[in-house]
Amino acid sequence: MNKPANLHQLLAEAAARAPQALAVAGPCGPVTYAELDARADALACVLAGHGVGRGDRVLVWSPKSADALAAMQAVLRLGAAYVPVDPLSPVERVATIARESAARALCAPAELLSRVPGALRPLLACVDTAPQEGAAGAPGGAGTRKAASALVGRDEPAYILFTSGSTGTPKGVSISHGNALAFVEWAVEELSAGPGDRFANHASFSFDLSVLDIYAAFAVGASVCPVPSEFAYAPKRLVELLHQERITVWYSVPSVLVLMQRDGGLLDQPPPESLRALLFAGEPFPVRHVRELAEWTDARLLNLYGPTETNVCTYHEVRPEDLDRDVPVPIGAACSGDRVWAGRPDGRTAGPGEEGELMVSGPTVFLGYWGQPAQDGPYATGDRVRVRPDGSFDYLGRADGQVKVRGHRIELSEVSAALHSHPEVAEAAVTAVGDGLDRCLAAFVTRTPAGTLGNIALRRHLAQRLPPQMIPDDVRFVEKLPRNDRGKLDLAALVAEHHSGGVSVTATQEREEIATKLLAFIRESFLSGDPQGELAGDTPLLELGVLNSLNTATLIAHIHEQFEVKVAWRDVTPETFKNIDNLSAMVHERRLSAHA
Repeated sequence: MNKPANLHQLLAEAAARAPQALAVAGPCGPVTYAELDARADALACVLAGHGVGRGDRVLVWSPKSADALAAMQAVLRLGAAYVPVDPLSPVERVATIARESAARALCAPAELLSRVPGALRPLLACVDTAPQEGAAGAPGGAGTRKAASALVGRDEPAYILFTSGSTGTPKGVSISHGNALAFVEWAVEELSAGPGDRFANHASFSFDLSVLDIYAAFAVGASVCPVPSEFAYAPKRLVELLHQERITVWYSVPSVLVLMQRDGGLLDQPPPESLRALLFAGEPFPVRHVRELAEWTDARLLNLYGPTETNVCTYHEVRPEDLDRDVPVPIGAACSGDRVWAGRPDGRTAGPGEEGELMVSGPTVFLGYWGQPAQDGPYATGDRVRVRPDGSFDYLGRADGQVKVRGHRIELSEVSAALHSHPEVAEAAVTAVGDGLDRCLAAFVTRTPAGTLGNIALRRHLAQRLPPQMIPDDVRFVEKLPRNDRGKLDLAALVAEHHSGGVSVTATQEREEIATKLLAFIRESFLSGDPQGELAGDTPLLELGVLNSLNTATLIAHIHEQFEVKVAWRDVTPETFKNIDNLSAMVHERRLSAHA
């Protein structure tokens, strides 16, 4: 059988082989391959009617759903490239990405389409991802309409992932069909994937980890189980999903697995019999947690490595001797058809025991950053590695100002640029503190002489410019930034400053008690204690950028634990979560209903 030349052929061919097989399972399913194929065709017809064609870009701004998956496939079938955008991204960032990518259209569910600013609407077609009644792929639809499926060159763009940019503007990593397929084909072979597999999809569709979950499943006619945003960081729900959905292949950043081990009871019950591979990537995995996993399950443990620009270019399967180390397991040797080596500053290739910057060449190396010259030659990752005796690699850290927080790659300079764009910020510095799940961004800010800027106002400013994962978890106002004897910023002193305490607030009484407790929890958990006391009952929470996926899940879990009230993701609306007054009213009402 000939290998497909285009990414969208994977779904179409799986639908032709086994139309009634489950393509999407779990909370976002069930959806068969025939149904998903029909939805993709129906939406492709709509997009084509808006003039979308070969070489165009289409934003897909949506929570995880079968409709979002269909939208991505619809775009590909027209020879265009999709641009996934995190559903929690602020509207200004969505607009920036639309402009940077020169998008022809935007696909989103109705609730997000209503937020598209008027100035953007004349520039691109806005299309609802939900199938329309009577359309192919919709309930009661004819299911017979077929859209033209364009076949493009393997070196043409399939999708563009916008990451943190060192210039202060997001940069689009352009990935070709050939780039993605080289990785997917390797993964399918390495995992011996088959139709009976069930791939958990934890990563956001805008995060490169999701490529394996989606397309390895489509390649073999297996099922993908997208994890909804509302419990992406709810450890007990994740452990339940692992068991209830009979997951065979799990892939996530290590901090999620640590969360499941620490707070989700992952290790308190036997592993599901179905589980045969646990994959992790995106950040170093503390070896003690890897030891615990190895003792808990016989499933394969694989450490995958690669920046967005190369997807996975090295891998290492955990071996018994790795568990005797005090440092993270190796990132391993080349895969996906790539060649990797460590380049020394003098231009030589590092040998065993030597350090250098990891270099990558081969079929997974990206086309280039959108709107910039094409990538020419090997890609320099900016990651420092040490060559092991067998030629594989140990990861040592970044060589620049880029950090990883909960798997998200963040340019500190982009966060700093957003901070400095506020007129009352005199100086600002950002650093990453903590390890693993506790790793977070901390910002230190000095005000202009007449400035009265506070935590809330600054967060509202950042939330208009940055996605939630890039907004510092901790913002401290200081008299001056620490400098070393050479006049340079003293990062070590900043990290030490981070450990200073915050303010705690508690109170009593029913509805006011709920509001006060929520106020205290949000202050302590998301606002560095809010030392200036700016957070009030009517402060707009969604404008502060504090309610990213992790924080929202944490808040929902806290409400359940503290007040015995269950809040579903569908309840996280602009109205109910508008401010603490509205949120406390909802919690109070539900408590009364539960005890009536």
